[in-house]
Amino acid sequence: MPGDVLKKRKIAVLGSRSVGKSSLVIKFIEDNFVDSYYPTIENTFSKSINYNGVEYECDIIDTAGQDEYTILNSKHAIGIHGFVLVYSVTSRKSFEMIQIVYDKIINYCGINSIPCVIVGSKIDLQPSRSRQVNSNEGKELATQVHAAWVETSAKANTNVAQVFELCLGEIEKRSPGSKSEPPASKCTIM
Repeated sequence: MPGDVLKKRKIAVLGSRSVGKSSLVIKFIEDNFVDSYYPTIENTFSKSINYNGVEYECDIIDTAGQDEYTILNSKHAIGIHGFVLVYSVTSRKSFEMIQIVYDKIINYCGINSIPCVIVGSKIDLQPSRSRQVNSNEGKELATQVHAAWVETSAKANTNVAQVFELCLGEIEKRSPGSKSEPPASKCTIM
């Protein structure tokens, strides 16, 4: 039956190096926290997520860290349904990279806004490290780019699943009729 078919969604997780992208993804997929840091080249994970009573088969792409010198690969923008943009609350520079990465995705897709969740990670580090990005700044950026926003800790399992549920919500908000095509491909041939 067509109703039993899982909806496929591709979600790219992007952000600066060592902000906790892989820790977030691995905690969500495997319920395991990886304490040591190994730079990610790129991994894709699959997981079924039930959102609003609908099963989604999600491919979650854990990307290598971006910086101002790294050219964002177009494969991380085109054909992607939703984006998780991660910064560390202990790194002002990683927060500033979010707008740069967002703008590059917008450029590649040729649209005004994208289904996106902005994630402030590593909130468990606040007591031992000085927080460089306050919650209001994260919320404000998310409001400006019409994205969802949440703060997380992969280590403490705070809001980890919520990141991907919010991302599915942002995808579905922007896909009238819940089509399985990415929002970037809105061309109509008449």
